[in-house]
Amino acid sequence: MGLRVYIMSPYTKGDVGFNVNKVLIVADLLVDRGHTPFIPHLTHFWHIMSPKEYEFWLEYDLSFLRHWAEVGLRLKGESHGADKEVEECRKLGIPVFTMDNFPWCTRDITPWCTSDTET
Repeated sequence: MGLRVYIMSPYTKGDVGFNVNKVLIVADLLVDRGHTPFIPHLTHFWHIMSPKEYEFWLEYDLSFLRHWAEVGLRLKGESHGADKEVEECRKLGIPVFTMDNFPWCTRDITPWCTSDTET
């Protein structure tokens, strides 16, 4: 497979269902291009069954970022959690991309991924 891509995107801001769906669409497109995405938003379903504090989920996700990710992909939208993930990537020397600057940027993915915040 290609790169192990950690997807960073809004979860709690706006409609959670829409946010999860958006990340799943992008993940499918990444898989179609030979990459392996990590989707932190999938803990949404675990949280429904066994709620945990925000800090637990953030640390849980950061653990995967630290030990698994080769690159980070920051999707558009305001997000404190995604901003913390970007910060952690930078501390670890993990490259962070948006669809504006990642080599496999194509028109079918770009509308979902172009960052409207500075990352």
